[in-house]
Amino acid sequence: MSLAAPSSAKPAVAEPIIPAVGALANSLSPFAEPMVRVAAGLLLVPHGAQKLFGWFGGYGLEATGQFFATKLGLPPSFALLAGLIEFVGGFMLAAGLLTRAVAALVFGVMAVAVLLVHLPAGFFWTSGGYEYPLLWGVVALAYVIRGGGRYSLDAVIGREI
Repeated sequence: MSLAAPSSAKPAVAEPIIPAVGALANSLSPFAEPMVRVAAGLLLVPHGAQKLFGWFGGYGLEATGQFFATKLGLPPSFALLAGLIEFVGGFMLAAGLLTRAVAALVFGVMAVAVLLVHLPAGFFWTSGGYEYPLLWGVVALAYVIRGGGRYSLDAVIGREI
């Protein structure tokens, strides 16, 4: 006796308890993925502004460069690189421009943040832990894999990396 479903069978989809919810979800579903991409990109921008300009309570480029050198053992110029990836890359990710490449850079920055900065503080973000940068790193990795999608500048241009 075979338990395999026939090849013509549709995958099981849970029916909503309230039918109107299903109709609403179906109509908004195409916007779910771009919503996450835009939010992730725009949430990166102020972090880059902290590093580059000292805005939003940040320390600016010179102090961030000193932190990178003394605490992380990285060249101070990496502060500029990280700030640009978060600031400019955040806008590019939100717009869906060069999505895969930018998301790969964001993933790299978040991996460094998790491993070199936040890991010793434990899991929870409220204690300075790696929870928050890990989440954004995984979100970025998803866009490395998936690309910008149909509501992106990549789709408008008709090309992506």
